[in-house]
Amino acid sequence: MAEEIERKFLVKEGWRPQHKGVRIAQGYLSSAPERTVRVRIKGDKGYLTVKGRNEGIRRAEFEYEIPLADAEAMMKLCEKPPVEKTRYLEEYEGHTWEVDIFAGANEELRVAEIELPAEDTVFAKPAWAGAEVSGDERYYNSSLSLHPYQQWAADKKK
Repeated sequence: MAEEIERKFLVKEGWRPQHKGVRIAQGYLSSAPERTVRVRIKGDKGYLTVKGRNEGIRRAEFEYEIPLADAEAMMKLCEKPPVEKTRYLEEYEGHTWEVDIFAGANEELRVAEIELPAEDTVFAKPAWAGAEVSGDERYYNSSLSLHPYQQWAADKKK
C-alpha cells in the first residue's frame, strides 16, 4: 500500500526561494477525514489523489496522473474555494522540503513539508522552518479548502 509520512512547519518571515516554483491549483471532491479525494493541476499536468485518515504523521496515499482536460473538468465539481499555491523545492541537509506559498483565500499562509521514509527519521530543520503544525488539522489542504486561512482572523474577531 502506498503511504505518505510527512511533517509540516510554518515558514518564517524572510524566507526567499532558491529556485523557480510551480503553480498548483487543487480542489476536493471529498474532504471527509476518512478519505479525501483531491484533483490537482500542477503546472501543465493533472492528478487525482486519494488519501486515508491521518494516523499521526502517516496515512495512505494513492496518486495518479490524469489528462489535464479531465483535471480541469473535475475542478468544476470540487468544493469551493480551490486551494491555490506556488510550490518551491528546497534541498536541506539531504532532504527535500516542499515550501508552499498560498494565494487566493489562503493568502499569507506559508507552510513547509518534509516527506520522510519512516516516522522516526532524523532530519535537520532549516532556520526558516518555524513552528511544527503536523497534527493541526487546520493546516491540512482539505481543511483550507473548506475554512480558508483568511477566515481565521475574521473568526477570532467574532
